[in-house]
Amino acid sequence: MSLIGAHVSVSGGLHRAIERGEALGCEAIQIFTKNQLQWRASPIPQAASERFLKAWIESSIRKVVAHGSYLINLAGSNEIRKKSIDALSDELLRCDQLGIDDLVLHPGSHRGDGWEVGFSRVVSALEAVLDRTESLRVRILLETMAGQGDGIGSSLEELAALFDALEVAERIGICLDTCHLFVAGYEIRSREGYERILRRVDKYFGLERVGCWHLNDSKEEKGVRRDRHQHIGAGKIGNDAFGRIVSDPRWEDTPCIIETPKEDQGDVRNLSILRKLRGF
Repeated sequence: MSLIGAHVSVSGGLHRAIERGEALGCEAIQIFTKNQLQWRASPIPQAASERFLKAWIESSIRKVVAHGSYLINLAGSNEIRKKSIDALSDELLRCDQLGIDDLVLHPGSHRGDGWEVGFSRVVSALEAVLDRTESLRVRILLETMAGQGDGIGSSLEELAALFDALEVAERIGICLDTCHLFVAGYEIRSREGYERILRRVDKYFGLERVGCWHLNDSKEEKGVRRDRHQHIGAGKIGNDAFGRIVSDPRWEDTPCIIETPKEDQGDVRNLSILRKLRGF
């Protein structure tokens, strides 16, 4: 069975994320292990990590996924690139301390320097990070992107090229985002379109490399390359696609995380819809 859940806040302490996930009835949650808008963070005190792990063990939450800071840009240049490598390495260490197996990461933006330059920077930066953290088991899940601006990774082919270019890719996986796939031009609404995507994922990576789904409807039409998330079933994708994903036995024990709007009890409503689509 897929593991339905939400991105939850760690405000007030990392253990509070478990409490919030439990209150929502989550089977999996996604968190930031630090302030996502700051480069540096104090080390996690041992007492805080132990409290988090105790709360997790005692909860009904099966898996926790982390999301990398939005500041990290492996396709950036000079100081940004250096800070990004340092920050990503630190976040992997934080995940390891917390018992988290997977960290979702946006591949990066070349900021006008050209796709080839940005691509090369991402490859070398990932290799540097993997080398620094070679003793860890935490995977980096590269997220499929919407194709907005100068981003790297808006197609499965681009992500596959990253995998192929890396000398060591065992600790690299992918996160499939429904809104991003849709606005990047992939037809995810029909069964045929969904199966077509999965055939390509299996060909390029292997389905076992899919460590997480982000389930978001889209305010925008297919192929417009604008990333605007909408409540499940209230956007241009519609309920059928989400029901197909959460009821697919291929995603057994795979976190399916909503990043939908939070207002008006959004998490409660969206999680309830997904449970009904899965058959509870």
